[in-house]
Amino acid sequence: MKKLFGTDGIRGEAGKFPLDAATVHVIGRSLATRLAERKGGAPNIVVGRDTRESGGWMEAALIAGAREAGAEIESAGVITTPGVAFLTRTLPADAGVVISASHNPFQDNGIKVFEASGRKLDDAMERLIESDIQGPIKNSESTSRGVEAKPDDSDRSEGLRKQYINYLTQEIGRALSLVNLKIVVDCANGAASEIAPAVLRRLGAKLITINNTPDGRNINLNAGSLHIESLQERVVAESSDLGVAFDGDADRALFVDGAGKFVDGDATLWVLANYLKARGELAGDKVVATVMSNIGLEIALRSQDINLVRTDVGDKYVLEELLRSGGALGGEQSGHIIFPKVSLAGDGIITTLMLLNAIVEKQDSLGELTQGIQRYPQVLVNVRVREKRPFEELPSVQRLASEIQQTLGDRGRLLLRYSGTEPLARVMIEGPTEAEVNQSAQRLAVVIQKEIGAASDS
Repeated sequence: MKKLFGTDGIRGEAGKFPLDAATVHVIGRSLATRLAERKGGAPNIVVGRDTRESGGWMEAALIAGAREAGAEIESAGVITTPGVAFLTRTLPADAGVVISASHNPFQDNGIKVFEASGRKLDDAMERLIESDIQGPIKNSESTSRGVEAKPDDSDRSEGLRKQYINYLTQEIGRALSLVNLKIVVDCANGAASEIAPAVLRRLGAKLITINNTPDGRNINLNAGSLHIESLQERVVAESSDLGVAFDGDADRALFVDGAGKFVDGDATLWVLANYLKARGELAGDKVVATVMSNIGLEIALRSQDINLVRTDVGDKYVLEELLRSGGALGGEQSGHIIFPKVSLAGDGIITTLMLLNAIVEKQDSLGELTQGIQRYPQVLVNVRVREKRPFEELPSVQRLASEIQQTLGDRGRLLLRYSGTEPLARVMIEGPTEAEVNQSAQRLAVVIQKEIGAASDS
């Protein structure tokens, strides 16, 4: 069977395998069964969802399956992904489940599972659930009959959400006053639509909210972190100090400064690294990011004697390295930032509050705080290949790659990798000028094409 769990859970079109009602029911029953085996008793599970129209029936199917296996379930209703991670570790629960497809369009949905620590479910448990989808749990008589899910306790759901809001305002935002800041918030018509404005208003910000009227189908639609243009325009039009854009489940955040300039995850890491270092809280004077972070971040951090440690693409790998090395800050260019001493899940609202802390304490604007980092030109070229041979087994590719990297020196970076889902070799080069990186990338692409290019590309 094709692997169902990716680096961020199961994701696909709602209503189609593996996110049809019957399979979601099986996933709920499997999770509860496996947790019970591990615990030696009935597990407690907390569930939340984003604003997609498919979220309600998917949550009901999952809850029905889990209750069939004896689990005790609490639903937080519509809540952010990191909100579920928070509740999982504080209730406490044996697992937390989020029904969300993050930044994907409304037709998609997904299932993410957190362990009791608030960390994403381990690979071994994911494989067991995948085997159950094809195995005896799927084929059991009781599963085929199905079980009606009990309706949510709306008062309890609201109480769980308030618990998360109180944590954000009273612990993360403790002593933070935003009374002098005017902020535009783009909620992507997603899970942050009520929670993020509630937090920022409680801390005193003058708030302008956009894309915070979800209807089940407008989540991420020309809104949020993938469509930053409307936020840029609104920040300038309203003469705001800054703007923040969340994605559909609010596990990440991207920013706009008062002049309307886009502040991506790399620039956010730069500001936060300087802030934490000045406070003596940047453990090891290092930041963890992925291979896709721009070399401009690496060069800027180096100027402050801060080391950039790179991982494979995915917040999962960033977290693994942070925990392995004892780091205090890591993240991705996409705005997924992790503070492992606070939470093992990326949280767009926590990222926002930490950035606002830096702005308030330094008494500088976001534009001033992002000075010192320069984004270097980057080019990405894809080459369709007939096989994915290790690049070190291709002498001509190795020779040219070494020559290009030597020429770039510490002013640029070359990354060769294969796509995880398509027959593509990816050539990524960053350097001081666009002409230089384009020319180098095309030269290398030609050599890869000659060595292992697919016949259709010849």
